[in-house]
Amino acid sequence: MPVIELGRGLLSRGADVTVLTGRRYEDAVLRSGLTFEPLPAEADYDDSDLEEWLPGRQAIKGLAAMRHEVIGMFARVLPGQWRAVRALLASHRFDGIIGDATFTGLAPYSSRPAAERLPVIGVSPIPVVMTSVDTGPFGLVLAPAKTAVGRLRNRALTSFLLRGPLRPIGIAVDEALAEIGEPPTTVSFYDHPYVSYDRLFQLSIAELEYPRRDLPDTVRFVGPMRHRHRVSTGVPGWWADLDSGRPVVHVSQGTMDNRDLGRVIVPTLRALADEDVLVVAATGGRPVDDVVRAMGGRLPANARVEEYVPYDELLPRCAVFVTNGGFGGVQRAIAAGLPLVVAGATEDKPEIAARVQWAGCGIDLRTGTPTPEQVRGAVRRVLADDRTRRGSEFLRDRMNALPDPVDVIWDTLAELTTAGSSRGTGQQEPTAMRRPIGPGEGWDSGLA
Repeated sequence: MPVIELGRGLLSRGADVTVLTGRRYEDAVLRSGLTFEPLPAEADYDDSDLEEWLPGRQAIKGLAAMRHEVIGMFARVLPGQWRAVRALLASHRFDGIIGDATFTGLAPYSSRPAAERLPVIGVSPIPVVMTSVDTGPFGLVLAPAKTAVGRLRNRALTSFLLRGPLRPIGIAVDEALAEIGEPPTTVSFYDHPYVSYDRLFQLSIAELEYPRRDLPDTVRFVGPMRHRHRVSTGVPGWWADLDSGRPVVHVSQGTMDNRDLGRVIVPTLRALADEDVLVVAATGGRPVDDVVRAMGGRLPANARVEEYVPYDELLPRCAVFVTNGGFGGVQRAIAAGLPLVVAGATEDKPEIAARVQWAGCGIDLRTGTPTPEQVRGAVRRVLADDRTRRGSEFLRDRMNALPDPVDVIWDTLAELTTAGSSRGTGQQEPTAMRRPIGPGEGWDSGLA
């Protein structure tokens, strides 16, 4: 929910905030006091049920899976997203646009010269995907290059993939642009938000990202949202068990990749059933009975399972977090100084898991379906060796040293809108501006 949190922060500073996003997020937007505008059906999918939008995705592996998902989630929806953007700009008066970096429907607008459009700010709730001489292509899970030979490797791999196995992505994007009367893109799909937005705010810290000498100076790491808006749901009846003196291990598959709880949660419960730890599992909204059935009708005595748990109260009391690698959950753990064991296989999760190990704050199991033995060994290593906790605490301190991301983005909006007013926007739509607006939400959204 980071960009809805941003919208709420801008609202508290006096902005009128309109959020263009999928209907799944309507209630969250309205509860936050923001104005909701729905995406059209052809661009609106439920990111908690991607199988419905992309049938058969679980059966596709490797680069073919990457092609399938990128085309389905980003290229296919571009025309519908852009039409919704254009309609909003024609019917409302805004001062600026904040777009989720994964919202491809902003590409036709952000590509225009700055003098001919409103200021466009990007926020990225995922790792940096921009191609670079210092890193391998995103998705190959390669460590950053340290030598000239490694940089040559990166150049060669990037060229090969974009011209070969990943070329269908570029073709699909150009076909989507042609559908709305736009020329083909001149930059790679992966690079566009980094080179076309006036500013791009990375909702993470630089220490969790591979260094890139060619990253534009318009990109800034501001850390994750601070989660000020908390709704207290109370604590479970077993909460006092956290004070038993045993190390607490938390396990979750987040709220998106949790249709099959046998991928990470069940192996973790089995792995630690006989260990002297307390295991707290959160299903992310899936029925607890699903876990009970997968465990043969009975949970281990040291397990506590809930659909949701209050993270702000739980994470600081944990010793290890076992996760499938969702970026938001990983950063919440780091913000609590909590070391990680990561088992990620879908979307960007393998890359996130690799960054966790590279940054020294956890262990990458290099699989999305770990065995109980793999989980047990990793958890034992983290509990026995304090280096990963120290690594996570270092990153926590780096997060805490950053200014409030909402303040940074608010100040940037003021700077860009003032500059735009002084030079004139030159835009053709009837969009004389009034106040800054806020962001969209989720993989399938991003205009405010």
